[in-house]
Amino acid sequence: MAKLNFLKDYNINDWTAPALPEEIPHGDMPGDKVEIDENHVAKAGKIFPELLKMLKDMALEGRDRAVITVCGGSGVGKSEIASLLSFYFNELGIGSYTMSGDNYPRRIPMYNDAERLRIFRECGIEKMIEDGVYTEERFETLHQYQLDGDDANKEHVAENPWFKSYLEGGIAGLKGYLGTMNESGFEKVEAILDKFKAGENHIWLKRMGRTDTELWYSDVDFSDTGILIIEWTHGNSDNYKGVDIPVLLNSTPQETFAHRRARNRDGKTDSPFTMRVLEVEQGMLHAQAKKAKIIVSKAGELLTYEQYLDIMKDQEI
Repeated sequence: MAKLNFLKDYNINDWTAPALPEEIPHGDMPGDKVEIDENHVAKAGKIFPELLKMLKDMALEGRDRAVITVCGGSGVGKSEIASLLSFYFNELGIGSYTMSGDNYPRRIPMYNDAERLRIFRECGIEKMIEDGVYTEERFETLHQYQLDGDDANKEHVAENPWFKSYLEGGIAGLKGYLGTMNESGFEKVEAILDKFKAGENHIWLKRMGRTDTELWYSDVDFSDTGILIIEWTHGNSDNYKGVDIPVLLNSTPQETFAHRRARNRDGKTDSPFTMRVLEVEQGMLHAQAKKAKIIVSKAGELLTYEQYLDIMKDQEI
C-alpha cells in the first residue's frame, strides 16, 4: 500500500467508485454492526472526491499521512460511511484504517449511561433547590417519574410548573458532561494521532465492549497506512487536536429522532432521557460545525457552512 505521496501524480478525476463485495472491513468497535445501503454509498461517493482534492494538496506539501474524522448525530451513518471511505482508499492503493472513538470513554457503556443519568437527576434536584421550588411533596411526584423512567419528559412542565427547574438543571448538568474530558479520553485519542503522524508503525489501540471484562488493547500495524479515519460523534470536538479533515454528516433533530424510531435502537428509542441526550449532542455538533471541511445533508447534498446554517436556522438546538 502507498501513502499520501501516491496522490502527487494521480488525476483525481479518474476515480470511480469500485464495486462493493458482500462485506467490507469496518471500524474497530467490538460488536459494532455496519449495515451499508444505497444512501450510504451515494453519500460516500460524493465525499470521497472532495477528500481526494484536499489530500492531494497535503501530498504536494510533503505530507504522507492524514487524519479524517466522520462525525454526526446518532444513526446518521458514521460507521457505514467511514467504512466505505476507508475501503475506497484501500482499493485506490492508499492504506487506510478506521478507528472508533467510542472505544475511548472513561467508563464502559453501562457505567457511563448510569453516570449520565445520575448527573441529570442530581443537577435537576439541585436546580430546584436553587430556584426555591423543591419540597418533599414535590419530590414524591418527581420520584415516581424517576421510577417510571419518565423524569426527562418535557410534558410534565404543563401539569407541574416547578418541573421546569428540574429539567433545566438536568440538561445543564448533561451539557457539562457529554462530550467533555470528564466523559471521554480525548488525550488518549490525541496521543494516538501524534504517534500516527510522527510515523510510528505500531500503535496499541484500545478495545471496549459492554462489560468491565471486555477491555483490551490490540497492536495495530500502520506500516502501509496513509489515512486514519475516526468515526465518532465527538470527532470534531475542541477537546483534542490532530484532525486534518473533519467531515460532518448532518441531520436535523427531527431527522435523527425519526431515524432512531425506524431502527428502534436499543429498545429505548422513545425514552425522554435519550431524547435529552440527543438534543445536547445536537447542540454540540452545531457549535462545532464551523470547523468541518465537508458537510453533507441527510439527503446527501454537499453543503457550504452558510447552506448548513440556513437549513438549521429554524431548528430547536
